[in-house]
Amino acid sequence: MKKLLLLLSVITITISCINNKENTVDVTTEKENITQLLDDWHTAAANADYDGYFNKIATDGYFLGTDATENWGKEAFITFSKPYFDKGKAWDFKAVERNIYFSKDGKIAWFDELLDTHMKICRGSGVLEKENEEWKIKHYVLSMTVPNKVIKEILPLKATQEDKLLEELKKQ
Repeated sequence: MKKLLLLLSVITITISCINNKENTVDVTTEKENITQLLDDWHTAAANADYDGYFNKIATDGYFLGTDATENWGKEAFITFSKPYFDKGKAWDFKAVERNIYFSKDGKIAWFDELLDTHMKICRGSGVLEKENEEWKIKHYVLSMTVPNKVIKEILPLKATQEDKLLEELKKQ
């Protein structure tokens, strides 16, 4: 009986070690891979590299822009963006700070970044999923930051544009 318990313990420990090893993520390497992907993605937009930009977004990916109405699936985002890429200049965002986090199994990552843009500082945040050993952007949110000290000055400007939209959204 003792031998059987010992054997079961060894098998259990071995399986546990194998499972833990499979779920171990080399965080440093994956952070470097994601940093490179996001930097290349932003550079592709700045260079109007259509394929370099849109191939990094998952087929079922989403992009949320700074306007409340900008909630696009990949195909809708392509339709919106293509004229900018066709003109040879889309947008130029450069990350100045970025944080990256991982799920326990290492297949999902999420991030936030501060960006230097023509709109001044913006925040990007998103979710990536590993598909066939390659990271793809599943969801990206671009937000303009508003310093707390100027919110009272900004709110009336937003109200002229967004009050009507808010009423429409409340009716839905």
